[in-house]
Amino acid sequence: MKAFTQLNGLACPIDRANIDTDAIIPKQFLKSIKRSGFGPYLFDEWRYKDHGEPGMDCTNRPLNPDFVLNQARYKGAQIMLARENFGCGSSREHAPWAIEDYGFRVIIAPSYADIFFNNCYKNGMLPIVASHTTVDKLFKECEATEGYTLNVDLPSQTVTLPSGEKFGFEIHPTSKHNLLNGLDEIGLTLLHAEKIKAFEQQHKQNQPWLFA
Repeated sequence: MKAFTQLNGLACPIDRANIDTDAIIPKQFLKSIKRSGFGPYLFDEWRYKDHGEPGMDCTNRPLNPDFVLNQARYKGAQIMLARENFGCGSSREHAPWAIEDYGFRVIIAPSYADIFFNNCYKNGMLPIVASHTTVDKLFKECEATEGYTLNVDLPSQTVTLPSGEKFGFEIHPTSKHNLLNGLDEIGLTLLHAEKIKAFEQQHKQNQPWLFA
């Protein structure tokens, strides 16, 4: 998992509430358990005018010009602005896989579905909870200003606006530590690899009949 410390990135506003995981990555794309390759299908039914299927070459698909991700001013965005209850619906981990694979590292919203929220941390993304007032302000400024860039600093837990104004955010100490060090559950387990190996060797000596 990629570590996260600080990001100075372009923001993109997805101005819809209650966006569920089926909208983020439709069900037909859930056939793969790889974490990569889902970015081209992010918000598939909103981004394209045709029906998407796994393995399609998205470079030649007809785009919906009204959808925000298809606007040139938001190309390369790494910070997503969202509304309340983002990531609701099914618990599919493919949703954060698709968002991260597209290029987003940070999401800022008033609230999230719990499973989606925790899955973001497991995949190297930082989901920030901000007040409705703050999120409204970010949406207004972002939509009014092309190239709207935010600085997100995890060590200090702050977001800095282009004006220099800052707001803080909360994060559980464990989630913060894991993001800063690029540790998912597998990475955390591997920190104890030598102890696990020693335990397995001792276990084999104590109960050899289990390994016969």
